[in-house]
This record gives sequence, structure tokens and C-alpha cells, in this order.
Amino acid sequence: MISIIVAISEENAIGKQGGLLCHLPDDLKHFKLITSGATVIMGERTFFSLPKHPLPNRRNIVITDVAGKVFEGAESAYSIDEAVQMVKNENEAFIIGGGMIYRQFMPIADKLYITHIHHSWKDADTFFPEIKQDEWNLVSEERHTADTNNPFDYTFAEYLRK
Repeated sequence: MISIIVAISEENAIGKQGGLLCHLPDDLKHFKLITSGATVIMGERTFFSLPKHPLPNRRNIVITDVAGKVFEGAESAYSIDEAVQMVKNENEAFIIGGGMIYRQFMPIADKLYITHIHHSWKDADTFFPEIKQDEWNLVSEERHTADTNNPFDYTFAEYLRK
């Protein structure tokens, strides 16, 4: 199963200037809980933007178009198809970004783990594709209100492809 995991704003923004939109500790805990022990697939910029790379307790696969490029502690894939082949025997692999990687995996993803951040960022420069209601079923959602550690209301949602 190919799953996408991402936090998106009200206008589907996912980042600005190579970083996340905001710091939501509960979303980071949620991400860790879901992806721990599994494979995560990402683009180069996402890999290098991580505070710790590779992500611990996960198999890290980095997609690059530079033949022979090596990422310390991670495996390299040179196409979307190659990355999919590398995880074909796994129960679930997670696509963790960035924007171009999400767009390329969206047509073949089986499941979406979306953190909907109930806020807008006018200065965002990276966006997630539209989640089309005719392609996805919302199977669960859990709403949370802002608190001293998490500055915005947010909802954890899971979608399965119809």
C-alpha cells in the first residue's frame, strides 16, 4: 500500500521557503507514530530539510534524478517506478514530500493521512494537490483545538481511494 502523509492548510499549502508552514508538535508526534518502523519515500529537498536525516527507525528512500547520487543512511531511487518497486513487498510505505513527489504519487496512492491545519498562509509557496471527493472516501477524522503547544486548530483525517 502506498500512503501519503502530509499537513496542509485550508488552501492546500504545505510549505514555504523549503520548510513547513508551522510547528505543530502534536502533528509531528502523529507522523512519528504512523511512520515508525515503516519505509518513508521523499525527494532530495525534503531529505535535506529534515532536522535529522535519515529519519530514525524508518527505511528512508530518496528519489533523485542524479544517477549514482548517494544519501548517507538512505537508499536512492531514480524514478517513481523504481521507488514503488523497492517497496512492493511491504504492507505500507509512506510518501512524505515534497510538493512534486506528492503530485507524482497522488494518482497511485491508496491512502491519505492528512493533517488539516485550520489556518491560511498567504506566503506559502508549495501546495498539495486537490483531494477530489469523487476519488477519495473520508474514513476517519479527529478534530483538535489549538493549545499552548499547538498554535492552530487541526484535524487528523484518513482517506481511502474509492
